[in-house]
Amino acid sequence: MEARLNYFADPTAGRTLKHLMSAGKLLKGSALPAATQELVSLRVSQINGCAVCVDMHTKDATAAGETSVRLNLVAAWREATVFTEAERAALELAEEGTRVADAARGVGDEVWARAVKHYDEEQLTALVMLVSFMNAANRLNIIARQPAGDYEPGQFH
Repeated sequence: MEARLNYFADPTAGRTLKHLMSAGKLLKGSALPAATQELVSLRVSQINGCAVCVDMHTKDATAAGETSVRLNLVAAWREATVFTEAERAALELAEEGTRVADAARGVGDEVWARAVKHYDEEQLTALVMLVSFMNAANRLNIIARQPAGDYEPGQFH
C-alpha cells in the first residue's frame, strides 16, 4: 500500500504537524503514567483501525518494557486480569471518548467517576487530551492510508 499524501512534503501540513507533534511530546511528559499513555494510545488506535499508530504504540510500549501479554490483551481489557483498576478506568474512558458517535452521549458520568477515583485533575486533563490527540492522529493516518510496519521505536520522539 502506498500513502495517498506525503504530509511531510506539503508546507502547510508540515507546519501543522510540527505543532501537533509538539503537543504529543508535551503529553508524553505529563503526569499521566507512561504505561497508561501507551495502553490508551494503542486502544484508541485499535478502535479506529489505525495500523500506523497500532504499530507505533505497540513497538514504543515494548521498547519501554511493556509485556507482550498486556499488549496482546488491550483489545479485550475488560476480560483480562493483567490491568490495574486505574488502567481499566483509563481504557474505559478512552473507549467512550473515541466512540462518541456510537455511544451517542460521549463519556458517561459513571465512566468519568471511575476515572476520577484513580487520577487527579492534571492526570485526567492529560488523559482527555491524549484521547483527543490520538483520535486526530488516527484520522490523519487513515484518511491518507499511511502504510504500517516499518516504524522504529522512538522514531518521532
